[in-house]
Amino acid sequence: MILDKIKNSIMLRALTFVAALLMCQSSFAYEPPQTPPSGVEMAADLIIGRPALLALTVISTAIFVVALPFNAAGGNVKDSSKKLVAGPVMATFVRCLGCRSSGYKKQ
Repeated sequence: MILDKIKNSIMLRALTFVAALLMCQSSFAYEPPQTPPSGVEMAADLIIGRPALLALTVISTAIFVVALPFNAAGGNVKDSSKKLVAGPVMATFVRCLGCRSSGYKKQ
């Protein structure tokens, strides 16, 4: 009798946990609406963001050059070049002012 209550309690807790996880799943799919950047965001990106990203591009390119022999030995030069060189370059030079994602702005 007591063992059945304990089993039911554990089962109830597990079902409650699974139900809570399933309810959260829809919130992961939410994407906020894309609004154009304001003038303040553009100015902050130009004055603060771009110089910082340029410094990051220089540093990550230097890291890539230093790590190149090890990457070549491991066979992952293409992956490391995408992450260490192309990523920061795209964020620095191929992104509209104030935008949060890299790439050309789609019209």
